[in-house]
Amino acid sequence: MTTLDYATPAVALNSGASMPLLGFGTWQIEDSEVGEATRFALEAGYRHIDTATGYGNEAGIGKALAEAGLPRDDIFVTTKMPPDNVGRERQTLEESLSKLGLDQVDLWLVHWPPNKQATPEAWEEFVKAQQDGLARSIGVSNYSLDQIDELIKATGVAPAVNQIKWGPSLFDATIVDGLKDRGVVLEGYSPFRASNLEDPTLVSIAESHDATTAQVIVAWHVKHEFVVIPKSTHQERIVANAAGARIELSADEVSAIDGLSEVS
Repeated sequence: MTTLDYATPAVALNSGASMPLLGFGTWQIEDSEVGEATRFALEAGYRHIDTATGYGNEAGIGKALAEAGLPRDDIFVTTKMPPDNVGRERQTLEESLSKLGLDQVDLWLVHWPPNKQATPEAWEEFVKAQQDGLARSIGVSNYSLDQIDELIKATGVAPAVNQIKWGPSLFDATIVDGLKDRGVVLEGYSPFRASNLEDPTLVSIAESHDATTAQVIVAWHVKHEFVVIPKSTHQERIVANAAGARIELSADEVSAIDGLSEVS
């Protein structure tokens, strides 16, 4: 096992928990392949694993976590409930916990707004699950600021996290500031898909740090305190992506990357 450990840098959640800014994404990794990929990630020092009921790979991840033999408190595990599972919230979480081999997840998200609606009744079940100790923190994914406000108004409980598609080309200060004002941490998925890895600005910054543009994108997320969950099944790339979390970008470099936004 490597001595590298990306438990830090981390961000504080409204639950009092600490969430590593670097996570390992597992979307579109088959259950048969995810065990090896997760092992690579843990060996590379990732201490945050992101999955979902809808990914169909929780069992493989659970096996990898068990085989790694790391203390439970050292690993931050996120899973998500499909929007179609409204009315079966507790059952869904219990099934996830069984597959993952855990008594508690660190973060449980509503994967998408059910029927494109905020659905406070589902959020109420998430709050209960947190109170019962099945999820240390609870949050949402792909929610708008208005939908988050609807949940807060209905329950008095703000999501700890909103996981959304994010990268330099999608940078939107309104979303950044809006989530921050509500005490909600921004977590970005598909960071490389939401970026032009051949953009001259990124290439120039990467060259100055003797890094890849993918590593620069990871560094940009971390500098902003956006959680980032790059995904790969290739060991070399898993290791390389993680190294981006240790690159220190200057304020000017961050501003230049912010400027790549295509959001009007």
